[in-house]
Formats: sequence, C-alpha cells, structure tokens
Amino acid sequence: MNYPHLVFILSAVGLSLSSWAGAALRKRRGFKEDLREDYGVVQTATLTMLALIIGFTFSMAVNRYDQRKDREAVEANTIGTEYLRLGLLPADAARIRSLIVNYLDQRIVFYETRDAQQLAQANARTAQLQNDMWSAVQAAATSRPDPVTALAVAGMNDVIDAQGYTQAAWENRIPTGAWILLSVIAIGATFLVGFGSRRPDMEPRLLLVMPLILSISFFLVADIDSPRAGLIMVRATNLEGLAVSLHAAEAKP
Repeated sequence: MNYPHLVFILSAVGLSLSSWAGAALRKRRGFKEDLREDYGVVQTATLTMLALIIGFTFSMAVNRYDQRKDREAVEANTIGTEYLRLGLLPADAARIRSLIVNYLDQRIVFYETRDAQQLAQANARTAQLQNDMWSAVQAAATSRPDPVTALAVAGMNDVIDAQGYTQAAWENRIPTGAWILLSVIAIGATFLVGFGSRRPDMEPRLLLVMPLILSISFFLVADIDSPRAGLIMVRATNLEGLAVSLHAAEAKP
C-alpha cells in the first residue's frame, strides 16, 4: 500500500459500516440469548484470528523496513570502501572518484525523495553513472591487469550490486493477498461485534471503537510498509555522513 492515509480512511469507513450493519441486522432479527455463549466463542475466535493476522502483517512490514535500513548502511559502507580503493588505480583515479561522489549524491536522492519525477531522474542518472564508472575501471584493468587493480574492480562490482539489492528490498512489499485476507477477517470481526452488542442505546458510540482501533493498526502497518509515503521512512543517514566526508576530501587541493 503506497497510501497509508488512504488505508486509514477506507478502513475506518468500511469497518464502521460493517459494525453498524451487524447492529442493524440484530435490531431487525433479534438475538436469542440462549445462543450468547456459542456466539461468544465464534466472536472470540474471529477476533483472535484477526489479532494474529495483524501481528503477522506487522511483523512482515517491520522485517521489510529493517531490510531497507540495512541496505542503506551496506551501500554507504560499500561506496566508502570503493572510494578508498580507487586510489590504487594507476590512472584516472581522480576522475573515477569524482564519478562515485556524484553517484553517492544520486543514491541519497533515491532514499530521500517522494517525488516520482525526481526519482525517475535519479534512477536514470544512477544507471548512467554506473556505466561510466564500470567503463573507467574496466579500462584501468585492461591497461594493468594485476591484483591491485582487480581489487578496485571488485569493489566497483560490489557498489553496483549493492544498488540492485537495495532496489529489490524497496520493491519487497506485503503481498496483496495478505491485505485482502486481513480486510475480510476485519470486516467479519466488526460485523460480529455489531451483531452481538448488548446495549443498543450505546451502539452509535461503542461501535466506532473497534473500527477506529483496527484502522490505526492498518495505518501503522501500511505506513511502515510504504518506502516513500507516510510518517516512517528510511533516512539516508549513513550516506549523508559519507557524502560530507567525500565532498570535503574532493575539495582539498
């Protein structure tokens, strides 16, 4: 879900309607009190299942968020290491270092931007810089194929691979099927809560409690699972710190 705020609104409205529908059906058809115990078992089982599914999806969202954080740290470490290794090249080290600093700036944009057009431009620029950097180290390896140059080439390969793993981590989201299952169980649970309510005179207020709690839970899961939307995002803290150091190093005569 790329729009956690929309998830909250739709959940609040849909689950409230489901709860009110259950209460309305109870008023129309009545409720046999001798079935209260059996009904309570069904309601409790449904709510328990809903809690388990919410916990499961929350765990999935947190795991994916942690993956994105880990990939940011790995990218910063990989780029910083390769910047140092480039000093081993016999020629063009300064030019390739300049390229990798520009590449670092584009990676920061990838993590920080929420604008689709700016993201597309950053991705295109990243791909071009990858080609330029690889061509440069490839030329250096061809001119002097020794273990020292191979170390710099391997480091550049790690830089490019790190970007690919990051892209995969950002595209790894909670499956749509999990959201559908969660929605169906939540609708059923709120309907049962409305149908089994004991105090019809308090229903307009009480029936909003469960939908509101569930909507907040759904919002939190969707927010954590959304890389570029909502309140919780992965910040490029490590990359930004590295950028400060490398720009300072590049500015030295």
